[in-house]
Amino acid sequence: GAGPLRVTPQALSSAAGPQAHLEMNLCWNEIKKKSHSLRARLEAFSDHSGKLQVPLQEIIDWLGQKDEELSAQLPLRGDVLLVQQEKETHAAFMEEVKSRGPYIYSVLESAQAFLSQHPFEELEEPTSESKDVSPRHRIQNISRFVWKQANVTSELWEKLTARCVDQHRHIERTLEQLLEIKGAMEELSTTLDQAESVRETWEPIGDLFIDSLPEHIQSTKLFKEELSPMKDGVKVVNDLAHQLAISDVHLSMENSRILEQINMRWKQLQASINERLKQLQDAHRDFGPGSQHFLSSSVQVPWERAISPNKVPYYINHQAQTTCWDHPKMTELYQTLADLNNIKFSAYRTAMKLRRVQKALRLDMVTLATALEIFNEHDLQPSDRGMDVAEIIHCLTALYERLEEERGILVNVPLCVDMSLNWLLNVFDSGRSGKMRVLSFKTGIACLCGTDIKEKFQYLFSQVANAGGLCDQRHLGILLHEAIQVPRQLGEVAAFGGSNVEPSIRSCFRFSNGKPAIEVSQFLEWANLEPQSMVWLAVLHRVTMAEQVKHQTKCSVCRQCPIKGFRYRSLKQFNVDICQTCFLTGRASKGNKLHYPIMEYYTPTTSSENMRDFATTLKNKFRSKQYFSKHPQRGYLPVQSILEADFSET
Repeated sequence: GAGPLRVTPQALSSAAGPQAHLEMNLCWNEIKKKSHSLRARLEAFSDHSGKLQVPLQEIIDWLGQKDEELSAQLPLRGDVLLVQQEKETHAAFMEEVKSRGPYIYSVLESAQAFLSQHPFEELEEPTSESKDVSPRHRIQNISRFVWKQANVTSELWEKLTARCVDQHRHIERTLEQLLEIKGAMEELSTTLDQAESVRETWEPIGDLFIDSLPEHIQSTKLFKEELSPMKDGVKVVNDLAHQLAISDVHLSMENSRILEQINMRWKQLQASINERLKQLQDAHRDFGPGSQHFLSSSVQVPWERAISPNKVPYYINHQAQTTCWDHPKMTELYQTLADLNNIKFSAYRTAMKLRRVQKALRLDMVTLATALEIFNEHDLQPSDRGMDVAEIIHCLTALYERLEEERGILVNVPLCVDMSLNWLLNVFDSGRSGKMRVLSFKTGIACLCGTDIKEKFQYLFSQVANAGGLCDQRHLGILLHEAIQVPRQLGEVAAFGGSNVEPSIRSCFRFSNGKPAIEVSQFLEWANLEPQSMVWLAVLHRVTMAEQVKHQTKCSVCRQCPIKGFRYRSLKQFNVDICQTCFLTGRASKGNKLHYPIMEYYTPTTSSENMRDFATTLKNKFRSKQYFSKHPQRGYLPVQSILEADFSET
């Protein structure tokens, strides 16, 4: 129950001797000195750390405030003047931050010096049970706190300075883009003003002369071409505005309004130019030299020429209240072709029908050279390209105008163009789609033009041959398929092998010497044998040549003298000559049958030919029926052709 024992230096000295008393006093004095030194050190440490903690905290608060001010400067507004003001504001802000830098660096250096004098270790925090903190722990905690403050200050300072630099670059870049947008929009507005003033000078389409339409079309195309750089300018401005929007910079209301007006005016200008060009081209197509408007004169009352949506013409009979695809004159022509159906031999029947068509279309007066000029002028390449009705009419119009110019004759161009168009559509576009291939058009014209048969075959071959002048089986098949459409239109295709052109291809490629492609010379050698699929074209050539020929002899059947056209001489009976009408229709004399073989002439006979035929007839008098049965005539030809049985196609 006694109180604590108090020990004093006096008590200790009284309990010991004099020597011990002296030593005890020295020890006690040493302890007092150390205690005073430690107290002074703690007071100095606390005073120094306090001088660091306060400015560090002030700097941290200031840096946080400036970071908020910097964030408040965004987003930038999309106007040059406003961004220039932001640039000045930011420059002042950066100057303020820069002026604060030396002070911040000095405080951080002081903190670094303090921490170098008072390093700390990563010690465990004192437990909650311990009531007192030792002086050593206290010093460690203060050093640790100063270190944390210095780190936060350094990080915030680096972040703020980096953001200042980035924002400065952002402002500079934005200002540069806005200046570029402003300059581009001013330039575009000026160009649009000039273009719109030109547009105001345009005359209405209805007030223009038809002859001036090509000139106006050309000037409108040039005007459109001159404005093509504006398209790039508008795109650049819109791209710049988009880039600014990505950077969270949106154009001001005024700039947005100007840009929207530029886009709207540009679209309207483009639309008006395209519409103007379309109207001019439509007017030129409908009323110009290559239009269908002038073709309305190809028919007479009560007929009217009309056009379907795909530009294919059809014809209205207002009296009968009917419509048809065929031109009235074409209908009459087809009716006259029926008169030739009494011809027994299909090749001649087809050729003579084609001859009437050829004359009605006036194509017998067109040379292949003239046709090729027109084809080249209208760039009819490649052959598998499609042609519409407007392009066909344009080519046909140029063809007949050239014919009129070269021959110096009067040609009813509207009627010839309309009739030829009608014929070509019947042959190659019976479904009236309004389209045909360039090869079809060329084939139709080449077959009926007035040119030597060899030139026709050479030209037709060139249209399917490759650059090396060779033609494979596939392309030959395409050519033969196009050509066979001509007799098909006349209802005569069956006699020429029908739609199957494979036998013709095989017979032609027997001249290829086993190669996968044939040359033009090999094709001509085959065509010269008058193969079944193409014989009608060769016969057409002979029919044309025979028209003006007169033979000074009498027909043994109808007694016509002289014989006009083809002359048929019997090589079995002497002095038996028959005119083409009697022979081709199968008329006989006094009930006697015609005896083969028979020689056909489409040119006047010479004395040597007469002697040769006399000798042949004499030989045939002594030949048996079995001999002639081995050389039968072909159903589509009146006489035996050179084409032997080995090359027969059907």
